[in-house]
Amino acid sequence: MDMEQVNSMDFGEFVDVFGNVIERCPLIAAAVWSQRPFSGLEDLEKHFSAFIDALPQSGQEGILRCHPDLAGRELQRGTLTAESQREQSSAGLTSLGAEERLQLAELNARYRARFGFPFVLAARLRDRDAVLRELARRLHRPPAQELRTALGEVKKIGRLRLADLLGGDPARL
Repeated sequence: MDMEQVNSMDFGEFVDVFGNVIERCPLIAAAVWSQRPFSGLEDLEKHFSAFIDALPQSGQEGILRCHPDLAGRELQRGTLTAESQREQSSAGLTSLGAEERLQLAELNARYRARFGFPFVLAARLRDRDAVLRELARRLHRPPAQELRTALGEVKKIGRLRLADLLGGDPARL
């Protein structure tokens, strides 16, 4: 898909295609649609990021709460979005042993209790050992710092998803 096609999409089509760039937040795609025309992939990504940055803290935390726990209940139930399923699978989180699954579940629960939102990480950029190490490390951060880090991960995930949709190189964004 090229940028001319993106810019010519009507509202419904745009939201259908880009509605899960930010996990389970089609309203962000709806707001970004009104910013057309986009000059390219990087410009489109900047509009998604700017929307997130403009939200009050409660809205930013709400975006984080739309994300599933890594290797959590949604994975076990088969209710992850297609994008999250692919991302968690690429990190090896769909083939954890019982002990690893328990360890991750305990860390996820501690993280959620401390920060009020799930641990968010661009999982497809890591392997399962790195996911566990990063979760354990970030669990001890100050809340304001962790909010910034988690939102940065949301933006990375969005950048990767946009690159998937548009055939771009996410490393260049």
